[in-house]
Order: sequence, then C-alpha cells, then structure tokens
Amino acid sequence: MTLAVEVVTVTEKTQNSERYDVVVVGGGTAGLSAALTLGRARRRTLVVDAGEPRNAPAAHMQGYLSRDGMPPAEFLAAGRAEIAAYGVELVRDRVVGVAGERDGFTVELAGGRTVGARRLVVATGLKDELPAVDGVAERFGRDVLHCPFCHGWEVRDERFGVLASSPLSVHQALMVTGWSDDVTLFLHTVGEDELSDQDLRRLAAAGVKVVPGEVAGLVAEDDRITGVRLADGTVHERSVVFVAPRAVPRNGLLRELGAELTQTPFGAYPVVDPTGLTSVPGVWAAGNAMGFAEQVVHAASGGYRAASAIVGDLIMSDVDAGLGD
Repeated sequence: MTLAVEVVTVTEKTQNSERYDVVVVGGGTAGLSAALTLGRARRRTLVVDAGEPRNAPAAHMQGYLSRDGMPPAEFLAAGRAEIAAYGVELVRDRVVGVAGERDGFTVELAGGRTVGARRLVVATGLKDELPAVDGVAERFGRDVLHCPFCHGWEVRDERFGVLASSPLSVHQALMVTGWSDDVTLFLHTVGEDELSDQDLRRLAAAGVKVVPGEVAGLVAEDDRITGVRLADGTVHERSVVFVAPRAVPRNGLLRELGAELTQTPFGAYPVVDPTGLTSVPGVWAAGNAMGFAEQVVHAASGGYRAASAIVGDLIMSDVDAGLGD
C-alpha cells in the first residue's frame, strides 16, 4: 500500500516563526533518515525537498533488509509520513542561497522564504548523466542498468551487454559476470589501446567478449531490449545492458559554503569526518552528497549518524552557553 503525506507549504505559522534547529536540504533517503532522528530528539527541523530522487527511474529497490523489492516512491512516502508524526516540516522547494551568520545559517528558498538554522544537513545527492546513445535514457532503470547489486538478481543468467564509457567500465564488465556467464563489453568510445594487458587478460579469463566500435543505439521489441546496434549496422543480441553513468554531485551548496572538496574519479565530494561533518562548522553531508557509492541502505545510515551527531552538538553547545563566562 502506498502511503500519502501532505507536503507542508508556506503557512502563516511558518512565516511568523522561521528559525529552526536544523534545516535538512534534500528529502531523499539520507535527508529523511536525518529528519526522523532529529524529530525524535525534539529538534525543530525543516526538510527542503526539490523532489528529484536519484532512484526515481527504478521500479524497485533491493538489498535493504525488510524493504527488499519496495518501490522507491513508496519508500519515500513512508518516510515522509514517519517524520510528520514527530512534527518535522517538509516543503517542496529548492535552496537557492545560504550564508553563515553569528549563530548559524540563513537559508534562502526559491519560493521566496528565508529561514534560519543552527545546523545544516546537506543531502542533495547527485545526478546521473547517461551516454548519448539511442534508447539508453528511455530504458534506464528497466533493462538498462548500472548496479548489479541493485538489479543483478532480477536479470540473472540473461545476455548482458556492458556499454563502456571509460576504461573503468572493464571493472563493471568483470563484476557483472557474477550474475551471468554471457557478457559482452562494447568498447563504444573507448579505444582498444586504452585497455591494459592486465585488463585484456582478466576479461579473457572471465569469459567476457570484447567488441570494438561505436554503439549507435539499442534495439527493442515488445518493450524489451533485444540487441545492441553498432554504428556500422551490426546488431549483437543482448537482453540487458549495463552502463556506468557519469556522476555529477550536486555540490553547489557545499561549494557556496566553502566546504573542502576532494576530487575522485566520480566527481568532487566533501571531506568529512565519520559522522559526515564537513570542514564547515555546523554543516554535515549525508548520502550521495558525500560519496558516489552510497546506496539506499548506506544513505539511511549516514543520515542517522549525522543527525545523532548534530543532536549531541546542539546539546553541548547549549550547555556550554549556559555556563556563561
């Protein structure tokens, strides 16, 4: 059963009382998990959700104990209902500006509101940019997949294709052999000379066929992939295609705050401590905002860790303030 929850909009109450203990930017798994913990800790919390979850194209999510196979939209709806029970506010809006102030932050929303926060949780996630190949974007999350841990069981033993977008795609091709022994790596824009001798030996040992040449598009019949078509017109029969999207971290807010970022093969992410605290005092990151490999179960854990650290931080800050001079 899909749970519904009303999204809080600007009301007279919120207009007249715009100071929060914590503003959570992002209403995906990490943000909602943080908000749940903060609400239960009796902290006045606002979640600002732009409504762009990364896993929206997927019909189901896997590997989350007790929620295996649950549709992502249903999962988020359940989370929104849970945080509402603890008085957490959620608005469908977007943060367009943030600035530090003497005792916290000022947060500007696209809808015109300006709110204050003692602490921030940045859970803005990332965006997947897919190769510009005919059929890939249209079928992403169905039979064009990126993660064998997320979807491998459902397509086990089918004929896999792996669309290379970089030499790192060799690793993806080797990984998916755990779910099928019929795997073809289409080099696409990756030249054969970009693969090392070790890459080629590993692919051969794993039984992965390597096909050079640019991929022009996917062939589908009856709403299922049946093949991969090369630019020269050759079609290779496949029923599932794995692809590694280019990860684009939504780190604009962290950059605006001056957070230290570190460059990785999957984009720039903030330097954080084990709780998600960034280099900016009072600002935590959680979920894909702090790393490419944060699956749903990791994001939920990250949100919890950040929130529990914030609760302790606020309590100690208030206690110390009460000591005076």
